[in-house]
Amino acid sequence: MDIETVMQELEALGKERSKKMYISNGAHEPLFGVATGAMKPIAKKIKINQDLADKLYTTGNYDAMYFAGIIADPKAMTEADYERWIDGAYFYMLSDYVVAVTLSESDIAQDVADKWIASGDELKMSAGWSCYCWLLGNRKDKEFSESKISNMLDMVKNSIHDSPERTKSAMNNFVYTVAISYLPQHEKAVEVSKEIGIVEVKRDNKKSSFLNAYESIQKEMDRGKLGFKRKYVRC
Repeated sequence: MDIETVMQELEALGKERSKKMYISNGAHEPLFGVATGAMKPIAKKIKINQDLADKLYTTGNYDAMYFAGIIADPKAMTEADYERWIDGAYFYMLSDYVVAVTLSESDIAQDVADKWIASGDELKMSAGWSCYCWLLGNRKDKEFSESKISNMLDMVKNSIHDSPERTKSAMNNFVYTVAISYLPQHEKAVEVSKEIGIVEVKRDNKKSSFLNAYESIQKEMDRGKLGFKRKYVRC
């Protein structure tokens, strides 16, 4: 299937309601407003196609960029490819749910995510922290350095309230994910969640959202989710 055909199929699946919702979250034209579940039949036909994924991503069309993440080959992508993708990710639904997700299935995930976390750039930092959330929620605990995750928890504790808005959200999610999905640092993550307390995330033209990692952790523990790992990261 070529790029023109995919774009036509995506356009046919677009819904005004989805389009408005994506725009309210930060997407901008061009976009069709395709529900992610509606993309599955096209993805089944294409399976994995990195060349096509790259072409779709460079269109700047939100739906095409999202779909690119579904058919990408994470292990075939180089660090330069990921840098190109994160540079094109203009809002958090791309940085955290397309680029970070794709990166989390590669062998260079931690190295690239570490650089992004240290970058000082809001969406790169957000993608870096989010990538660790996807990794910790999917890979075996032994694949991570316990001291490194512990240091990252300290970093969140010391800087979350002064971090850029989207980064705050991803950092908060990191604490929650460590507590639930990475058992070696469960207790420390719970302590850190108590110490950071409620995190306010300001949003353009919307009310602030208030995040409480401690409460979210308790809810998941009550549901017996401690130690939860996802089978797959990508849909």
